Amino acid sequence: MISSDVIRGYNDTMILYMLLDGESYGYEISKNIRRLSEEKYVMKETTLYSAFTRLEKNGYISSFHKDGESGKRRTYYRITEEGLAYYQEKCSEWQITQEVVNKFIKEP
Repeated sequence: MISSDVIRGYNDTMILYMLLDGESYGYEISKNIRRLSEEKYVMKETTLYSAFTRLEKNGYISSFHKDGESGKRRTYYRITEEGLAYYQEKCSEWQITQEVVNKFIKEP
């Protein structure tokens, strides 16, 4: 399992990635992050919803309500054009971060 301290700066990137192909709701996003990370990272619910608030406040996502398959009303999220630009910026930042950190990693 990955420490949340290590990955904290990229929670937004992961959420935006999950929205690249279309709208989704919190539980589904959380479940897909867990699945895609092969259970190595589980985003806490409080972390997820804090990120939604921050991303929406910054104009990177928008939210709307609709009824789910079970009839339960859910809040759905979609990425905005600003969010797509931010996602691309964070991906570039990650490449540089990897380059720098890899300079200090060696096999024992």
